[in-house]
Amino acid sequence: MEIRGPVLLPARREEIELRTLDDLTLVGELALPEQREPVATLVTLHPLPTAGGFMDSHILRKAAARLPALADLAVLRFNTRGTASPRGTSEGAFDGGQAEAFDVAAAMDLVRERALPRPWLVGWSFGTELALKYGRDHDVEGVILLSPPLHRATPDEVAAWAGDDRRMVVVVPEFDDYLRPDEARERFAAVPDATVIAVEGGKHLWVGESQTRRVLTEIVAAVNPDALPLPTEWDDQAEWDDQE
Repeated sequence: MEIRGPVLLPARREEIELRTLDDLTLVGELALPEQREPVATLVTLHPLPTAGGFMDSHILRKAAARLPALADLAVLRFNTRGTASPRGTSEGAFDGGQAEAFDVAAAMDLVRERALPRPWLVGWSFGTELALKYGRDHDVEGVILLSPPLHRATPDEVAAWAGDDRRMVVVVPEFDDYLRPDEARERFAAVPDATVIAVEGGKHLWVGESQTRRVLTEIVAAVNPDALPLPTEWDDQAEWDDQE
């Protein structure tokens, strides 16, 4: 069977709830390798909820569907405050990336409580702003920024990562709507150790199987390169999600 679209590879999947310091309950899911312990953990931060972003935004959903089986990764997804998905609606209201600091902290609390190994923040679009603004407050190995718009993260917040031991991987589509590779190199030059990866033909939403595979490959290359190349076929039983 070809691994594409909404295929669900085997994993241990658990609906979880996160409790924030300001007493909100956020809903989410934790996906773990089916028969092994994870070698690392992806804490995913979704795109802008006021523009349709949520924990099921397709790259994050496909990461959870595939990477526990293909790369031995734990994948934590959740709806930030006020965000709804088929899993449910997180309490609270969208706060433009300010009170969402509590949401990131609640996710990292669960990582600690479950002793999940080697956490990385993986942000997409608005999620990259949260990773940049608040990631340095937490015990993470690094941040992976997919299609960063740099609308809310200030130059000072970006530059604060300079000299930090934690890795920063920036994956920028060639035809991004907000920040394209040349400008991204300029804006992230304040962090000399940041790795900026330009993806030929890519767009902000990473539509299409070839773009999905490229993004997942870049995530795994940073977090667990021994799992590369990612298989494109699966011989065991798998399911199909009802979303594309």
